[in-house]
Amino acid sequence: MVNRPNSNKARLKRHVRVRSKISGTASRPRLDVFRSNSNIYAQLIDDVNGVTLAAAASNEKDFGISGGNIEGARKVGKLIAERAAEKGITEVVFDRGGYIYHGRVKELAEGAREGGLKF
Repeated sequence: MVNRPNSNKARLKRHVRVRSKISGTASRPRLDVFRSNSNIYAQLIDDVNGVTLAAAASNEKDFGISGGNIEGARKVGKLIAERAAEKGITEVVFDRGGYIYHGRVKELAEGAREGGLKF
C-alpha cells in the first residue's frame, strides 16, 4: 500500500511558518485567504487586538458566481477591497494561508489590487 502525503497537513505547516514572520496591525491588517473546493474566503485581521476588521466570501447571499473558479475569487478580492475602503484601509499584508500563489489565490490578490488595496 502506498502512503500518500497529507497535503492539508503540509499546507498548515507552511501557514504556521509564514505566520511566525508576518502580523497585521490596525493600520496595516493581514489579508488572510482560505479556500475550499467550492468556496473562497478573505478576512482583514488586526492581530494586535485579535479582531477581524472586514470579511468577504463566495458563499454570501446574492454573490451570484461559484467560488470554486477564478472569476469568483477575483470578485471576492474586489469585494474585500471595497469593504476595506469603507473602513479607511488602503495597505495590507497578504497572507496566502500556506497555499501556492497560483490560480484562485492569485486571482483574489489581483482582484484586491484592482479594488485599491496595496501589498
